[in-house]
Amino acid sequence: MINVNGKLVSTTDLAIENNRGFLYGDAVFETVRVLDKKVLFAEDHYFRLMSSMRIMRMEIPMHFTLENFQEEIIKTVDASASEAKAFRVRLTVFRDAEGKYFPQENKTIGFVLTAEVLEDAVYTFQEKQYEVELYKDFYVAANLLSTVKTTNRAVNVLASIFAAENEYQNCLLVNDKKNIIEAVNGNLFVVSKNVIKTPPLDEGCVKGVMRKQIIELLGKHPEYTLEESPISPFELQKADEIFITNVIIGVQPVTKYRKKTFTTQVAKDLVDRLNAKIRLM
Repeated sequence: MINVNGKLVSTTDLAIENNRGFLYGDAVFETVRVLDKKVLFAEDHYFRLMSSMRIMRMEIPMHFTLENFQEEIIKTVDASASEAKAFRVRLTVFRDAEGKYFPQENKTIGFVLTAEVLEDAVYTFQEKQYEVELYKDFYVAANLLSTVKTTNRAVNVLASIFAAENEYQNCLLVNDKKNIIEAVNGNLFVVSKNVIKTPPLDEGCVKGVMRKQIIELLGKHPEYTLEESPISPFELQKADEIFITNVIIGVQPVTKYRKKTFTTQVAKDLVDRLNAKIRLM
């Protein structure tokens, strides 16, 4: 079952031939983690969604409140009839209008919610090999629109295919300034001694919810200094540690980039701190 505009339907009942999200990528989405029927970081997800909809010039209905946002997510989880503790839920919001590129009306939106079970209830430290490479066939524009999670993820899809074909676990995306901005599925952090860098939003990286949590955790960490500044490819060879973040995996350490191998100490520490934060929510 999926949730379409608040109604639970089977997948065969969903029409896409006139859906602007399908036709033009005229949609935004949020991927959230639900634990024990509670949406983790709900406010951060909701306010990012509101910001994304405004940037995309979508009309936000009056009933589209934080409470409604959480209720629809939990309704979708409940419809799965699963006893699992943790779920991955994706909410896609699209402009519900006729027209071609230009929407003939811009006063209504529609949404689709889907849920799938997650094996791990809490965030776990991943010790397996995780090798990355740069993806340079296409670049991400360093502008505001790149920070928004629209359904136009062509570069991410192509980079994922490149990674699979070359037996990498992930790829790092590069912007039109030739700086590294993020991984295919998450934000990037680079550790050099006691300094941890992550690209600023004006470099074109996604405004990640987990990125925000990690920045807050590092702000309270006595041993490290956080810098939001551009990251060049050359810095990866000198780094002690690299890790990727998103709300589903939490913190994913990178173990290898070309001939360089990395430690995973900071990533492991952050997983522990992240789980401790969740227990207090």
